[in-house]
Amino acid sequence: EHDQPGARGQRPAQRVERAAHDAQHRHVLRAPAQPGAGQRHRRRVGQHPQPVRPGDAGQRGADPEEHRVAGGEHRDAPVGEGVEEFTVGDHVVSCFFPLWQDGPARVADFKTTPGDGVDGYARESVVRPATWFTRAPKGWDHDEAATLTTAGLTAWRALVVDGAIKPGDRVLVLGTGGVSIFALQMAKAFGASVAATSSSDEKLERVRALCADFTVNYKSQENWGAAVREWTGGDGVDHVVEVGGPATLGQSIEAGRIGAHLALIGVLTGRSGEIPTAKMMAKQQTLQGLIVGSRTMQTEMIRALETTGIRPVIDSRFALADMAEAFRHEEAGKHFGKIALTI
Repeated sequence: EHDQPGARGQRPAQRVERAAHDAQHRHVLRAPAQPGAGQRHRRRVGQHPQPVRPGDAGQRGADPEEHRVAGGEHRDAPVGEGVEEFTVGDHVVSCFFPLWQDGPARVADFKTTPGDGVDGYARESVVRPATWFTRAPKGWDHDEAATLTTAGLTAWRALVVDGAIKPGDRVLVLGTGGVSIFALQMAKAFGASVAATSSSDEKLERVRALCADFTVNYKSQENWGAAVREWTGGDGVDHVVEVGGPATLGQSIEAGRIGAHLALIGVLTGRSGEIPTAKMMAKQQTLQGLIVGSRTMQTEMIRALETTGIRPVIDSRFALADMAEAFRHEEAGKHFGKIALTI
């Protein structure tokens, strides 16, 4: 989720070097075990790199066998005794929080997230409990399905689960990364109007092709929050998909209407900073932090995607052996939508 003020230069080069180190050690995996009761053996065919967050360098261990990918799509693998939800040949998608099955948020860190606190999926096969996965959308290719674990579900929760979006609402998305592009597509499917920001006029042209109703270049128009509010006739937007953090939050508050819902997702511009709390209080807005969602949310999202016909925007695809290059491409902030790793 690049393309935000201050985002570039804060994504640590050390993390890219670690990705390169991991890619060089991808051959040391042992042959996978057969699935036990309640488990599924998955063959990896599509995946996406775990987003690089400012300050991540050195925080996730130094094991060369650590497998960095958080989400992906899988095919044609045996299932263990007692598994009834899946059969051999099903295409499935991994869950970001495999232990959060349903209900309100139960996690506040990444200790149980594959590719973060525990080994992820930068490998050809893995055996895990069947409840760690959901079915993939029908007709999607493997790379497309792999985009849902993090970016797709984050956008869905921000707008649908937490934001309760409805037809006629007005939505602001920041930048053109995976979460923001998914949010744009979902909002349009719900009958909402969407404003989008970017520092690139070329990217703004592309989001207009995705039916964005209003676009603004935040570099050439520093007070972009007021520009968005003016687009609404002075009222402000109903929802903000806020991926920037402290350096963008003030403008997001400016863009929001009285009573707006601001979904705080990213920290691309830093982990802390000043917030115009008086303005937010006066506008009686709700600022709600979130990190992805539950397995039930993912299942409901996939049903909706199959109904609406939304397909993810994939910027580029890399072979697993080129995982380090995929991270470098992400770090450069030039991508539009998602980056996929393919086996």
